[in-house]
Amino acid sequence: MSFCPDELTHDAFLGGKLHLWQPKKGYRAATDPVLLAAMCPASAGQSVLEIGCGVGTASLCIRSRVDVQLTGVELQPDYAELAHRNAQEAGYEMTVVDADLTDMPLELRMRSFDHVILNPPYYGPGTSSPNEGRDTAIREQTSLSDWVDTALRRAGPKGIVSIIHLAERVGDLIELLNPRAGLIEIKPISAREGKIAGRVLLRAHKGRASRSILHNPLVLHDGQHHIRDGDDYSKVATDILRHGKSIEL
Repeated sequence: MSFCPDELTHDAFLGGKLHLWQPKKGYRAATDPVLLAAMCPASAGQSVLEIGCGVGTASLCIRSRVDVQLTGVELQPDYAELAHRNAQEAGYEMTVVDADLTDMPLELRMRSFDHVILNPPYYGPGTSSPNEGRDTAIREQTSLSDWVDTALRRAGPKGIVSIIHLAERVGDLIELLNPRAGLIEIKPISAREGKIAGRVLLRAHKGRASRSILHNPLVLHDGQHHIRDGDDYSKVATDILRHGKSIEL
């Protein structure tokens, strides 16, 4: 079932460079997919697969930075429809496949990609959200191991898998990525200087045998506390969230 027009908002990303339709109620993209896009080191002409693409935010943020071939997989048909619409209205080509990541079409399972990106649901089983779309997006109905396994299968021999998740799951992610991917680069995300990282970005390279690397954290906001109206993003965060810059590790 498609969303009705009055159920949607048309929101600006990357300082207005990109405008995306998304539901008023349900899963709404915020900073996470933009940060995920910035973590993906795609080059012009390469292929990118986003698993669980939602309305296409992360993929289209990458495409706004560099000319790549986009494919998205999304379980929820109404979100997949919005991803296709958002790509068309942005003037970009993106193939959007409405499928379960554990049961993708054969044509897709026969392909490999230079980059695979994913933002798996953060939360385990628990009290459901009254909105099914949001619940599917944020609550782990498919195991994290299936998400990572699918990503590694679809990444080419020297492919790169980029992930954003809760910092508390970093141990699980490293265990799931090893030994099929090496050189696992970890970028903690902290709200403010000196604060514990709540989320983490990971970049794992297939075909590379190397130890994990822990980089300096990405600090999103200036100062120890919020002290003024409006956003108080750090310069680095502003470059990423407002200007679409990639993350420098």
